[in-house]
Amino acid sequence: MIRHSLLTPLKRFGLMLTMLAALAFAVSACGDEDEETSSADTKPVAELPDLTGVDTSVALNADFLAALKSLKVTPGVVGDAELKGTDISFPITGGNVTYYDPASDVRPFVQGIIDHEGSGLSLTAGDTTVELTDFVIDPGTSELTGTVTANGKEAATDALLFDLDGSTLEPLKPTDNGGILSGTTVLLSQPAADLLNETFGIKDLAGGLEIGISTIEVSG
Repeated sequence: MIRHSLLTPLKRFGLMLTMLAALAFAVSACGDEDEETSSADTKPVAELPDLTGVDTSVALNADFLAALKSLKVTPGVVGDAELKGTDISFPITGGNVTYYDPASDVRPFVQGIIDHEGSGLSLTAGDTTVELTDFVIDPGTSELTGTVTANGKEAATDALLFDLDGSTLEPLKPTDNGGILSGTTVLLSQPAADLLNETFGIKDLAGGLEIGISTIEVSG
C-alpha cells in the first residue's frame, strides 16, 4: 500500500540518487564491450554537429506499466513531453551525433550528446510527485542522466536514471536532414530498482526491468 506521506523516504530518495550518479557504468552503444577505438582515419556515415530536433520517444513496456499500477503510481509528462497511449516522447533541444559504420573498427560507433531540456517524466502517488527531467543521452556510453525533483524540490542533478542496451539497436535510417536510431532497450538499473523499492516501501522492482524501446530521430 502506498503511503500518502513519503517525506522521510523522499529525503533518502534525493541522497540515494546523488550516490546513484557515482555508480554509473558504461556499455557500448552497440552492446560491444571492446575498448574505445580512434576515429581519426575513419569517415563517419553521418555527422550532425548541431542538433535542432526532433525527439526521443519510448514505447513503454507492459511489465513496467503493470509495476507502476501495482504501486498506485501514475505516469505523466513534464513540460514539452507528450504521452500518447503507451508512447512517451521528449523533444530534442540540442547536442550532436556522429555515426560510424558498425562494421568499422571505431568504438563506440555512435558518439555525441543529445539534450532534452524543458521536458520529462513525472510519477505521482497520492500527494507525492517525482519528476525526472532535462534528459541527456550519451549514446557512446549508453547513459541517460537528468534532474530529479520531489514535490518541486530538486533532489539530484546529472543523476544516472536508466541504462541503455544498444545491442538491440537497428542500423541508422537516414532522413532528409538527419536520421533515425531505433531499437535501443531502456532498462531499470539495479541501483535505481533498490532506490525505488526503498522510496515506495516495496520489494517488487529489480534491475533489468525493461522500461521500453526507444526511437531517436535527430535533425540538424
